[in-house]
Amino acid sequence: MKRNLTKTFSAVMAAAAVLFMVACTGKSFNISGNITEAKDSVLYLENMSLSGPVVVDSVKLGESGSFSFSQQAPEAPEFYRLRIAGQIINLAVDSTEQIEVKAQYPTMSAVYDLTGSDECAKIKELALHQMDLQRRVDAIVSAPDLGVEAVRDSVERVVEAYKDGVKRQYIFAEPMKAYAYYALFQTLRLGPMESLIFNPRSSEQDVKVFAAVATSWDTYHPNTERCQNLHNIAIEGMKNVRIIQNQQLSGIDPNLVNVSNIIDINLPDNKGTQRRLTDLKNNVVLLDFHVFASEGSTQRIMQLRELYNKYHAQGLEIYQVSLDPDEHFWKTQTAALPWVCVRDERGAQSEYLTQYNIQSLPTFFLIGRNSDLDKRDAQIKDLDAEIRSLL
Repeated sequence: MKRNLTKTFSAVMAAAAVLFMVACTGKSFNISGNITEAKDSVLYLENMSLSGPVVVDSVKLGESGSFSFSQQAPEAPEFYRLRIAGQIINLAVDSTEQIEVKAQYPTMSAVYDLTGSDECAKIKELALHQMDLQRRVDAIVSAPDLGVEAVRDSVERVVEAYKDGVKRQYIFAEPMKAYAYYALFQTLRLGPMESLIFNPRSSEQDVKVFAAVATSWDTYHPNTERCQNLHNIAIEGMKNVRIIQNQQLSGIDPNLVNVSNIIDINLPDNKGTQRRLTDLKNNVVLLDFHVFASEGSTQRIMQLRELYNKYHAQGLEIYQVSLDPDEHFWKTQTAALPWVCVRDERGAQSEYLTQYNIQSLPTFFLIGRNSDLDKRDAQIKDLDAEIRSLL
């Protein structure tokens, strides 16, 4: 009896603490619904912190399976999950969402209805895609007529196709969203081993995906713990890639090896020569995305020319990416410009627009001498002063 009273008192105090926090801020989110066929099961609400899952609330389900959790609204996107034993529903919250979940145990991980959050709906799609990928990989691994080499090659093809689809449809589509962050940390199980589908430790392409989301979160969710975590992962991955590349390129002149902390761009300039953004390393670079046929283009080019004339001798370079559809017009407009002018013939379909999370044109970024992306235009109040600080 004493133990039951103690448990009851602890639960009441925990609930009171949650209500106190909500009352103090005036903002909360709510996750409610029904999970049937789970009478007497304990449903946990867990915060998926950077250190792992942390239980923030729980309830013992009754006959109807109804539940309701309220927590203080986060200041930036945060991740939670509903869990009964090994059955999990992943969720994301970034404000005062009122999320409703309906499911049946023990199939709640794969079959559930959700309303109240577009982010959570996208996470559900990703979770179902991930489950399908796992099933296909398991089928390949267990195929009796496939040898070791054939299994490895088949698994690699399936995983790469999955990654390409997720990058296009989810990550590069809206890299500032919680579901883009979630996609980066999906895992795949191969035998006893479970690893990230996107490998930020040794895959140069996957590191760029992490960096693209980190860049976007810098703008939309700056100075948050998860934003810093993305940067740390991307930077560590870049270091690992450098080590691997150096090992592979041993015996090659190191001056020929370009290493950068930014997403590289490689496009033809107005004379047909391929120009890489990373070729401008050790300089302060203004990376400009522009359409010369747009209104106000002439004035903008004059402003850039003034900056270039003022700071070029001190180490400022401009790398300008045009999205103009008319190549002849673009060449005419850029013939007399002294900086690097390249053009992406894909225009609005350019992959660089998604990788740099560009929502409107024109726009620019500043890159420091150490090839780190410093700031984008929305974060800069005084461009002149910002350039001087980097020089």
